[in-house]
Amino acid sequence: MAKTTTKKEKRFEETLWESANKLRGKVEPSEYKHVVLGLIFLKFASDKFEQRKRKLIEEGKKQYIDMVEFYTMKNVFYLPKEARWSYLKKNAKQDDIALKIDTALATVEKSNPSLKGALPDNYYSRLDLDVSKLASLLDTINNIDTLKDKEQDIVGRVYEYFLSKFALAEGKGKGEFYTPKYIVNLMAEMIEPFEGIIYDPCCGSGGMFVQSVKFIESHHGNKKKLSIYGQEYTSTTYKLAKMNLAIRGISANLGEVPENTFFRDQHKDLKADFIMANPPFNQKQWRADNELTDDHRWDGYEVPPTGNANYAWILHMVSKLSENGVAGFILANGALSSGGNEYKIRRKLIENNLVEAILILPQNMFYTTNISVTIWILNRNKKAKTVQRNGTIRKYRNREREILFMDLREMGSPFEKKYTQLTEEDINKVATTYHNWQQVGFETTYQDIPEYCYSASFEDVKKKDFSLVPSKYIEFVNRDENIDFDEKITSLQAEFKELLKAEEESKRELLKVFKELGYEIKL
Repeated sequence: MAKTTTKKEKRFEETLWESANKLRGKVEPSEYKHVVLGLIFLKFASDKFEQRKRKLIEEGKKQYIDMVEFYTMKNVFYLPKEARWSYLKKNAKQDDIALKIDTALATVEKSNPSLKGALPDNYYSRLDLDVSKLASLLDTINNIDTLKDKEQDIVGRVYEYFLSKFALAEGKGKGEFYTPKYIVNLMAEMIEPFEGIIYDPCCGSGGMFVQSVKFIESHHGNKKKLSIYGQEYTSTTYKLAKMNLAIRGISANLGEVPENTFFRDQHKDLKADFIMANPPFNQKQWRADNELTDDHRWDGYEVPPTGNANYAWILHMVSKLSENGVAGFILANGALSSGGNEYKIRRKLIENNLVEAILILPQNMFYTTNISVTIWILNRNKKAKTVQRNGTIRKYRNREREILFMDLREMGSPFEKKYTQLTEEDINKVATTYHNWQQVGFETTYQDIPEYCYSASFEDVKKKDFSLVPSKYIEFVNRDENIDFDEKITSLQAEFKELLKAEEESKRELLKVFKELGYEIKL
């Protein structure tokens, strides 16, 4: 029976995507994702409102059904008549339906201060959408029973399905806000954000926060013990994050407005117990040469180069960690061995005992890039300690002078033909290995495993000139992986450079010959 239900829901998600696709033409995928998600938010909010309204009537409190306080006390948004789904559905085929949707969103936001700045502003009217196609989309969304199965989180699944589809439709270089949930799940299982302050300096659609709360719930923790802070630069994505969190009843401080984290940090004095992030990969020209050169976030380190923001993000996160704070974040592999100021910063991070673990992930895990990427774990306190988390007491070894390297490239299973995802078994294996490495006790043994993991001493890393490339440390015996890829790439680059140089020389010689023969050739 369960299999039939799952299949039905899958068909429904695909039907919704097909209905959204009908908006193609005047509206690009980067635009119509907000059209769809705004409507899903209204449907969800309305379903919750109607449920609460019925409950009040059943309890004999009909006189209170139009009092905002009786909804907000149950974490339900109060919806005036013109903002309710039934009103929009009734008027779906009217020429001014787009205006009515905009009015509904504005009214919901005005009636619920917690949604300030979260919902699209005069959005649907500006897009000049085809009325019949918009009405068709309303019909499809009308079939969503958002309250059917709380455990299945139907609305969350719709969000997830659409975010992934939007990322695919937008192509490479766009849709960076979407981080596959299995990567986020892995980071959550490793750093275990049970209680305290969690922060994401580039929070996108809020996926890190959603999965962190799900992690707490799956381990029977109390999500009220987690305080959420974040920041996002892109206005539409900022709104999407606030909707995404609001729809799940998650409170968060994402700053007053969408802003650049480097130039207007809206949480300047924040010290976080946990940081989870997926910064933009290899962000170029993130600052001018004369900007942020003496910023406090680089204190004790070199200034991050203008041509790549990877290490600027790292140092920003380091500056936000509390004295026992742990950070898990994703970066492109180039950051593991880059030179110049990045090398100097990386060396200092290692010398300061901040780098705890480096995990290289399989290729084709992201919708927007096929490159292999890395999870970094930084830890302010790698010393021996006893920690109680969610009722579990753990004793940690003194790993102050060690780094755990893990290679996950042989893990994962295929999905959507060309993509790879980590399975639940993969995540459990990796998280267990990491925690066993951290801990002491008869049941928490750790050992280096060829082609999978290696615990490197500070001297090991120093001998490798502070490179954090896992293949430099992990032993490979069954695959032809003992190649030093950095050296190989450097060698190939040199060879390619010489080939180009030889080609240019040959071209000049050939042009010279033709010129001597009396022929002028212009290229």
